[in-house]
Amino acid sequence: MPLSYLVPIAQTPAPTFQEGRRADLVAGLWEELGYSTTRDEVGNVLTRIVPPAAEGRPALLLAAHLDTVFDAGTDVTVREEAGRLVGPGVGDNSASLAVMTAFLRDFRGMAHTLRRPLWLAANVAEEGLGDLRGAKHLLAQHRQDVGAFVAVDGYLGVAVTRGVAVRRYRATFLGPGGHSWGDQAPSALHALGRAVADLYALPLPSAPRTTLNVGVAGGGTSVNSIAASAELLLDLRSLDPALLSDLDTRAVAALHMAAREVGVTVRVERVGDRPGGDLRSDPLLPLARQAAREQRIEVRTTSSSTDANAAAPHGIPALALGVYRGGNAHRHDEWVQASSLGPGLRVLQRLVELYQRAPAS
Repeated sequence: MPLSYLVPIAQTPAPTFQEGRRADLVAGLWEELGYSTTRDEVGNVLTRIVPPAAEGRPALLLAAHLDTVFDAGTDVTVREEAGRLVGPGVGDNSASLAVMTAFLRDFRGMAHTLRRPLWLAANVAEEGLGDLRGAKHLLAQHRQDVGAFVAVDGYLGVAVTRGVAVRRYRATFLGPGGHSWGDQAPSALHALGRAVADLYALPLPSAPRTTLNVGVAGGGTSVNSIAASAELLLDLRSLDPALLSDLDTRAVAALHMAAREVGVTVRVERVGDRPGGDLRSDPLLPLARQAAREQRIEVRTTSSSTDANAAAPHGIPALALGVYRGGNAHRHDEWVQASSLGPGLRVLQRLVELYQRAPAS
């Protein structure tokens, strides 16, 4: 069962950009199972299964991200509660890594059955400001060798077939600062506040869905000091890349206008750019549906922002497929239904088998 792998993985901290310990653990587990692994420039762990009969053909790449949203120092202890495993990051994406590891365990001695190469990756930097760094690097480096990409991520019975495009900005407002009584300098926090109000006043199309969110904002040093600096993080999303570009232009203009009106400067830095659009999942979705149906699971499709987005610019068929049941993702009380890991593993195994049998496109 994947359960034996889940707790050690989940209890190994892996904040975005600090995935090294978990990468070492996963690489070690895969090597103990008899697979050779490599580590690329950004920290992705990769194993390639390429029997002689499959050499030179495009690979199916399965990838599960190593990182979690939780900061270093978070207590990631996993506890059991009535058939559930509970703890920060136990699902997203530790459960997927556990299922992939169990897949490799059960696949030992089966390489000769492959008609096409099979690659598995434990990739870095999917969450937050990681900006899909690991998946982007994998696909940019190996786009000529990959025929299809499956991001193993999310809940059992869900397949992501359309990528939500995302742009993210850090805006830093800077002023002279000063004393709240003795000086009359413009406040960086005043500019930040005006910017937030102006951003939320921007009209957004209702369809295709397009969103704007200021997720983090703050600044200043004390109650009796004029703020010399203030910073916000802005998240823009849309199902339509053209609408996202339009919103991007208007939002950046609003940031600069707020700074000018208050009399401070602003530094706007793009810190995230996730491609989106149709993931060309037609070759994969019927196989995922059949694999799930054999486990009496119906697959519903959705739009989201996952590592599968990274395949869109390369025209590689992709989807994100969930392999566990759970809830409360990105919360300290995240949970996974332990009994769901077995069916999730069988769905993944069957998907790979069906893909290997499918006619070449």
